Amino acid sequence: MNQDQYKSVHNWIYRNARPLDLARWQYHFEGGSKKAVVSCLTAYQNVDGGFGHALEADAWNPNSSPIQTFHALEILREIGFTDREHKLVQGILSYLSSGKDMEGDVWFDNIPSNNEYPHAPWWQVGSESLSHDRFNPTAGLAGFVLCYGEKDCRRYEQCLQIAKDGLAYLLQTKTINMHVLMCFIAMLEYCEQAELTDSIDLVVLKHRLGELVRETITMDTDSWATSYVCKPSNFLNSPDSPFFSEIKEVAEFEADFIENNRNHEGVWEVTWGWGNYPDEWAISKTWWKGHIAIKNMLYLKNFNKI
Repeated sequence: MNQDQYKSVHNWIYRNARPLDLARWQYHFEGGSKKAVVSCLTAYQNVDGGFGHALEADAWNPNSSPIQTFHALEILREIGFTDREHKLVQGILSYLSSGKDMEGDVWFDNIPSNNEYPHAPWWQVGSESLSHDRFNPTAGLAGFVLCYGEKDCRRYEQCLQIAKDGLAYLLQTKTINMHVLMCFIAMLEYCEQAELTDSIDLVVLKHRLGELVRETITMDTDSWATSYVCKPSNFLNSPDSPFFSEIKEVAEFEADFIENNRNHEGVWEVTWGWGNYPDEWAISKTWWKGHIAIKNMLYLKNFNKI
């Protein structure tokens, strides 16, 4: 990517991105601070510690939900924010410990109040989607609790069992939805950060995830530009990823694909749509473009394409 191409993405972000995504851009590409990203992220956090307010832009529900909260965790992981004493992190732990939006050992991926606000069809309660799974986002949230929570609390022990059950599930399943797999990868990274090698076999977990990453990616690359399919960037954004060796050729292909598939605005198209709430979707689509632009530019940066 040459300087003019980079500048077109930069200018689009400054013209269109949400403050949160502008702060992310500035952190990754302009020497900005983690503090600024976290400050913007806090605006989406509710009093109960969970996140809402269309942080995940396909659901405009202002109420806290497990999916929106997991999206917040993904942003914290993206910038390497690990301050367990920070008010935002403690708020998330409070929300997860409360048992709200949870039944048994599963955090809901869909909550009833979604229906009251503009949303994508898959966030309609009662809708059918392959991403509706007991481990989405439960696996990722459990990993967060295991990394940042207190070991002597009941929720910690419950999350440790979730992780063990998750590994057993992965070892017997033949196929897996990409969003569910992303949650398990987050769980692995949290468990590695917490050094839980005595509690769960992380070597086996990592190996199985690598196999599933390879099997889940859509190898029909002709469909990538127009369809919502699974690409390497769903699971990694750098050759330093432990999964890179499993998918080296197609991961390197994606770097070229990203570089060569910008739209007339200089950024990338959104390959899905709502089919309802057209006015709100037009806004969410722009929000998603900002998110995708940052994700793609990080990929290019880490693959030495910038």
